[in-house]
Amino acid sequence: YATDHIPYILERIAEQTQHIRPVSFSFGKQSFSEPSFQQLEIVHLASPALLSYLQERGINTELAKRECSEAHFTNNGKRYFAIAFLNVSGGYEIRNRYFKGCTSKAPTTRRGDYPTCLVFEGFMDYLSFLTLRQESCPNYPELDGQDYIVLNSVSNVSKALYPLGSYERIHCFFDNDRAGMEALRQIRMEYGR
Repeated sequence: YATDHIPYILERIAEQTQHIRPVSFSFGKQSFSEPSFQQLEIVHLASPALLSYLQERGINTELAKRECSEAHFTNNGKRYFAIAFLNVSGGYEIRNRYFKGCTSKAPTTRRGDYPTCLVFEGFMDYLSFLTLRQESCPNYPELDGQDYIVLNSVSNVSKALYPLGSYERIHCFFDNDRAGMEALRQIRMEYGR
């Protein structure tokens, strides 16, 4: 579709999905409908629609309830809800089936003062890893032996470089694309060991 058809398509999606509507989409550098999170309320993750979305992605919902919250907010006079993942700036990564955004862009850390850190590009990757580990090693505590940093965007890699300096081992779990390779290159340049 030509980009001039995008606003029309987004309106049709909004009409068809009364409970979860798109509030922002980006196509390259062009952005339609800048997200704003007015009247933001963070509650316990319990929405059947959001839990179903997580299940479809193969994520253990009980684990997700421990790691995430649910955001309710207004955008352009309409109410929305989404999964919320807290970051170090006190903001949230916000996601539902139709939308991916944030209230403020920053990484998320889970620190237990271990010598090894696992670094993930996004929180869905992190939740997927925890789900897979729980399924294969159900008695393995979630923070046993390593810390975690979730970049929440490869653009946050520079914000994670200083915290990574205290680790003996760093394991990166990035997408196998240009952005993921660039993030890995930056970490390797800083901590080549």
